[in-house]
Amino acid sequence: MTDDRKTAPGAGARPRPLWRNRDYNLLWMGRAFTDAGFNASLLTFPLLVLAVTGSPAQAGLVTGVNSAAQLIAGVPAGTLLDRWNRRTVMLCCEVARTAALGLLVWSIWRDTVQVWHMLVVAAVLGLCAALYDPAEEASLPHVVPGEQLATAVAMNHARSNVGQLLGTALSGVLFGIKHLLPFAANAVTHVLSFFLLLFVRLPKPAREQAEEVPRGFWKETAEGLRWVWGNPLIRVTALCAIALNFLFQVVYLVIIMAAQQDRVPAGQIGMTAAMFGAGGILGALAAPRLYGRLGQRLSVLMAFWAMALLAPLSLIADGGLQLGLILAGMALFAPTANTAVSTYQLLATPDRLRGRLSGILGLVAGVSASLGPVVGGLVMEWAGARWAIVGAAAGTAVVAVVATLSRTLRGFTPGPDGAGGPSPAEADGGVPGEGPGSGDDSGGERLPHTPERAGAPPGGA
Repeated sequence: MTDDRKTAPGAGARPRPLWRNRDYNLLWMGRAFTDAGFNASLLTFPLLVLAVTGSPAQAGLVTGVNSAAQLIAGVPAGTLLDRWNRRTVMLCCEVARTAALGLLVWSIWRDTVQVWHMLVVAAVLGLCAALYDPAEEASLPHVVPGEQLATAVAMNHARSNVGQLLGTALSGVLFGIKHLLPFAANAVTHVLSFFLLLFVRLPKPAREQAEEVPRGFWKETAEGLRWVWGNPLIRVTALCAIALNFLFQVVYLVIIMAAQQDRVPAGQIGMTAAMFGAGGILGALAAPRLYGRLGQRLSVLMAFWAMALLAPLSLIADGGLQLGLILAGMALFAPTANTAVSTYQLLATPDRLRGRLSGILGLVAGVSASLGPVVGGLVMEWAGARWAIVGAAAGTAVVAVVATLSRTLRGFTPGPDGAGGPSPAEADGGVPGEGPGSGDDSGGERLPHTPERAGAPPGGA
């Protein structure tokens, strides 16, 4: 068997800088276009529904369908990606998204758009995202050498933050000019991504010999679930990610809503949100260097402790500028934690299971992202903003203490090659529970959540 890291270009020799890595740059640019277009159309979907029907409930339904499609399709999509050619899947997704958005633009232009049109398009976009996103993530170790994977993951986080900021900034302007423009712009981004993908070189998914692979779709899905839960260090780092992302969502929502209740001017609230996003971008750009200096374990712990210490300061902050600085400080360390977690998970998982890893963790990431604002809003309504922030900060501190004391996370350190990955035998052997961090998992078992990928809250982790 071979080490997955050797499938990347330049293995065995000093790798080229990422900016000269043709395949990585093509993937990066294609996804950057689609991220900006997706965020532009996602924000204007409810505005379009309100313009057509005037119904807030139907506007929420369309947005909910997009998220539900991603969640429902997440785990099955991961299994399919381990069976199919990932580049072909991404190309087909771009064709489907372009066609769906093109039909929506046509119906808006002819003034015949109805809610069911938007529901279908939202479902198609959600299903395609459930396939495309894990396919790109699972393909990353094939285009980037292992020692550069952490930098590539960090740059991907920066790309997501930039796409979010650009998409949301342009969406309102384009929608104000003409309702169809955000969706037309999104369709164009998928066309550009399609042509860039045509020139990306990716191998077919690695498959074991037929007698070693469970037969049947659901058996392969169950194998992926067993892998995620059976590898102690993947499980514990995933638990850290779900806790971090959930608490980020709670704190962010409560601080923004509390500022509005305190009659902070709308311009200052917008500046606060923008500073949070800017902190995420700066954190993603700094993540490779911070990751190199702190190492994997400290990268994760720093994100928890930064939020636990900074969140209470929002209670004494005076105005949007101070709140923005606090949120930017919390967002600054989150990309480094995600870089550590995502890099390890990719390198520790055999290529034949990477699609299932991304699909499973993506499902729980979506659930966490949905529950965070709901819980934050409920606690704020029941106990008030002050106690909601105190509760989130206390929860973060508790998880930070548990993670700091976890014996499993003490094994979360860079490997001999400095890439933070497992040995070749561990990366390709795929024996759950026998990778790095196996042994006594009592420290990690106390984390009170289920596994989640290193997903991204607004501007952060």
